[in-house]
Amino acid sequence: MPRRVLEERRIHSSIRDKIASSRSAILDEVEAAIASHDVVVVGMRQNPFPRRARKLLDQRRTRYHYLEYGSYLSKWRERLSLKLWTGWPTFPMIFVKGVLIGGFEDLQRLLDAGELETMLAAQRV
Repeated sequence: MPRRVLEERRIHSSIRDKIASSRSAILDEVEAAIASHDVVVVGMRQNPFPRRARKLLDQRRTRYHYLEYGSYLSKWRERLSLKLWTGWPTFPMIFVKGVLIGGFEDLQRLLDAGELETMLAAQRV
């Protein structure tokens, strides 16, 4: 099922540039990290799940790049732009070889199934 996004033709032309450039710096930073690292974890302070994901990767000796954006009360607008961009509603957001795999529980399932190693061995998308 394709992700629902408001069609470009249904956005007035006078606001398209504003939408396209809104919080684009954080998106550029995350995209650059995804392009440069096989595993990227995007998280926030005070949320235990990004910490658990990093601990799990550390235990498996899987190298990753970590980006942290604020806490529950700070940088929420930046995090919101990431949620809108990816469609993923929570943190962490974990990318493997350029593919969003989900969060901590999704990472755990991939590791348990041996699929993370397969993804890391495959060519980048």
